[in-house]
Amino acid sequence: MNAPQENAAAAPKPVKSGPPVPLLVVGALLLIGGIGLGGRMWWRSQHLVETDNAFVAGRLHPVATRVAGVVTEMRMQDNAVVKSGDVLLRLDPADAAVQIERLKAQIAQADAAIATSGAQIAQAKAQAAVTNSQVAQAESVLSRTELEAKRSQALFGAELRATSKQELDAALAARDVARADVAARKASAAAAKEAVAAAESTRQSANAQKSATQAQLKDAQNQLGYVELKASSDGRIGKRTVEVGQRVQAGQQLAAIVEPETWIVANFKETQLARMKPGQKVRVKLDAFPGQELTAKVDSFAPASGASFALLPPDNATGNFTKIVQRVPVKIVFEPESLKALGEQASRIVPGLSVQVEVEIAAE
Repeated sequence: MNAPQENAAAAPKPVKSGPPVPLLVVGALLLIGGIGLGGRMWWRSQHLVETDNAFVAGRLHPVATRVAGVVTEMRMQDNAVVKSGDVLLRLDPADAAVQIERLKAQIAQADAAIATSGAQIAQAKAQAAVTNSQVAQAESVLSRTELEAKRSQALFGAELRATSKQELDAALAARDVARADVAARKASAAAAKEAVAAAESTRQSANAQKSATQAQLKDAQNQLGYVELKASSDGRIGKRTVEVGQRVQAGQQLAAIVEPETWIVANFKETQLARMKPGQKVRVKLDAFPGQELTAKVDSFAPASGASFALLPPDNATGNFTKIVQRVPVKIVFEPESLKALGEQASRIVPGLSVQVEVEIAAE
């Protein structure tokens, strides 16, 4: 009677069908995670426009001399803070000073030439006055001799023969002499007039030379002022490449002044611009400050795509055209309150840093 019970007890239990419970749990978690991730991606696509093609920008002013010279004094130091008008360095003023003295000597010579030409003009005018009076006198004599010649001709041609042939010839000769004298006097008067014009031309040339030399003197005096190089704006010194004793050339860049004001230039795809507009809030993440998020706002959009400003813009009229999504630079400015929250670290936001930006477009 115990055998059937023992056989029943030894019989195997029936196996349950379906996957194990752990696999169901994992699958459910993956499904929920996938739905959550997809939902998050959909929500971000509807409320945010983002890009990591962005960087911090700022104003960099080149520091360059306007004249050549040797650096005799250096006041700017690497990464130092400077104010507009601060003296950065000085060049040797000896060359400019010698040039000024040489030009002053040339101006003195021009003044002497002007005085000499003035005296020549006065002398030439006096000579012209003398020759003019001599012309008038010669013309008076000519008038008298012509009258006498006419009278002698009339008397000689009359039937009474009131004058002799010898007297007639003498009257005619006197007339001819008077005519020649008038011509000579007029030629002398013309020469005297030309002498006055020449003297006046010499004085004008001396005045022009003096004016040109004075302009050169003013330029040399300006260059003497340029030996002292001053800061053009507030900021910090960077990329200094000059030392005391070095000879620099005019226009040579010696350093750069970086202004403290910075902003972000983000290159968004053209397909991302439809719902963007100035004033929208922007979330900013800088690689230099991991874990910190700053706030900013959209300021303005570039008037052309980045490719249009390239050194060699693409030629889309060629036969091998391939459509590429263009990017448009967008200027984004930091919110002052966000920068204040960083404290002293805000000064470390410098041009060139990499940035990730997210523009909130939920209101659109």
